[in-house]
Amino acid sequence: MSLEKVLSISGKPGLFLLKSQTRNGFLAESLLDGKTMNVSGRNSVSLLSEIAIYTLTAEVPLREVFQKIADKEEGKEAISPKASKDELEEYFFGILPDYDEERVYASDIKKIIQWYNLLVKNDMADFSEPEKKAEDNKETVDLAKESKSLPSKKTAAPKNAGQKASSSKKGGTTKSAVSRKT
Repeated sequence: MSLEKVLSISGKPGLFLLKSQTRNGFLAESLLDGKTMNVSGRNSVSLLSEIAIYTLTAEVPLREVFQKIADKEEGKEAISPKASKDELEEYFFGILPDYDEERVYASDIKKIIQWYNLLVKNDMADFSEPEKKAEDNKETVDLAKESKSLPSKKTAAPKNAGQKASSSKKGGTTKSAVSRKT
């Protein structure tokens, strides 16, 4: 399973698996104890697939950091997150030698190792690149082919064709949502 449905919820220990959406939020299953809980929109939630680690040159997706740990540990659990600050930093330096020591704290390293160990315990240690983009492109091409093969339909003019059309935009501008990794 990819990290697309694995969540971290602020104020709650461990990680959660997104189960389904509800009217006021969503249901998430704890990877620690298997209990399902209702998470409202008030909670601060982060998808693991959207988290990145600062390095001196760029931001490295958490998935890649997990993969480097898995390669080093041969798919087994990593060092204990309860190790000393110096041991954690030394271990993480072995994984990601150019991580930004000023912006990545020992508590962050502890959390990353804790999450990695939890994912390994739950047999969710597949940190490969999701192939969703290729599938999305294929679907777009398929839809384009379908639309070309469909016969064109003539549409009737609206009943109020003689009236002036009203604009649904207010103030002449529209906003678009842009998703960015931070």
